[in-house]
Amino acid sequence: MNSILEAIDTTLPTVNTHIYPRGGLDVLSRSEVARLRDASAGGMHELLRRCALAVLTSGSASDDPRAARELYPNFDIQVQQQDRGVRIDLTNAPAMAFVDGEIIQGVAELLFAAVRDLAYIAIELEQEGGRDLSTSEGITDSVFGLLRNARLLRPADPNLVVCWGGHSISREEYVYTKQVGYELGLRGLDICTGCGPGAMKGPMKGATIAHAKQRKRHTRYIGITEPGIIAAESPNPIVNHLVIMPDIEKRLEAFVRLGHGIIVFPGGVGTAEEILYLLGILLREENAGLPFPLIFTGPTTSAPYFEQIDRFIRLTLGEEATRRYQIITGDSVEVAKRMTSGIRKVREYRIAQKDSFFFNWSIEIPQEFQQPFVPSHEAMAALDLHHGRKAHELAADLRRAFSGIVAGNVKEDGMRRIEERGPFEIHGDADIMHSLDALLRAFVEQRRMKIAGEYKPCYRVVA
Repeated sequence: MNSILEAIDTTLPTVNTHIYPRGGLDVLSRSEVARLRDASAGGMHELLRRCALAVLTSGSASDDPRAARELYPNFDIQVQQQDRGVRIDLTNAPAMAFVDGEIIQGVAELLFAAVRDLAYIAIELEQEGGRDLSTSEGITDSVFGLLRNARLLRPADPNLVVCWGGHSISREEYVYTKQVGYELGLRGLDICTGCGPGAMKGPMKGATIAHAKQRKRHTRYIGITEPGIIAAESPNPIVNHLVIMPDIEKRLEAFVRLGHGIIVFPGGVGTAEEILYLLGILLREENAGLPFPLIFTGPTTSAPYFEQIDRFIRLTLGEEATRRYQIITGDSVEVAKRMTSGIRKVREYRIAQKDSFFFNWSIEIPQEFQQPFVPSHEAMAALDLHHGRKAHELAADLRRAFSGIVAGNVKEDGMRRIEERGPFEIHGDADIMHSLDALLRAFVEQRRMKIAGEYKPCYRVVA
């Protein structure tokens, strides 16, 4: 890696540099380099700039997607073509990403990943003649292509645990996520999260110590994000494999296709969205016999949190949904043992079904869980949150409701809609709305919506 550094005198220290990528972007034809440059200079430039800045401020404690741009308003990134390949030029880049004139290795890798994934989206998915995103098969194929392009699909025994949970959690909950990660790491399991802080960082941090003790050399700390969320949840420094999916639906599908089991820690609306997405899929008849270990866990003090989540699931999706997960509090060792046992069953099932270990082709994900949901005021008000629907159909709309609240909380487009037109309105049966309102109020009271500052609701529940 080569870099040229020049100090810039601004309020916050910044640097100018150019970097030559390695891995994934270093062996490209002239045609591919030209297409990459054109994509980064065209309509996706602002998106690339936003994602690159999030990566360069990795480890930031803010969950305001606009904060980094306000701190570094003159930052820019350009992808240049050279005969030797690609050169990335950074202007007024945050100095926190550099040490003694050299960009931090891990930050550079994440930056290259951001350029790689956004270019792939622009070139392979969005151009005319690209993948067919109007069919379920085409969407799954696009998810596969993105993960393969990111070099995440590796033939090996199942050992990847996806950890979901909030970016805004208590210190006690954070310490517990590290304990669980440590126990998973001792058992040779790798970690995949949403790549941000809080419950997305803790399991990785615990696993690094355990992997070091076990002398595990080839470790994977995978972070899966999407453009709308990365600025609010900058990748934590432990992530060594980053992939940026085009939207939340493909991000969620990537978690489910890539992981061999899922652990859910306490969180807010984003975590609730993830739970409803997975349960909605697992409740479909086609997936009834599919082994998929799913554990809800936190410290003992988190028991009331999971009791409320459990009550909400029973009310909306029914008793059948509760059979797809286990709740374990205050016992990180038991969580790791149960997950290890569950993944062994996944391995046996995949062998019997002749399915790959590195991508879950067996699970059926219908289009209602794959099509991107744009949370406008009209779309949020039109969600059908009433009894009498099939459980997986109600789960799909409940997932969209939580997705809209996430957008209003931390995604720039959603925040802009709320500023212009006021809170989203969510309509449904009285008991569902009462339970939803109680759940959301609890998230607010427990400070699970925002890391800092007073939370102003972006929604209004209407029975």
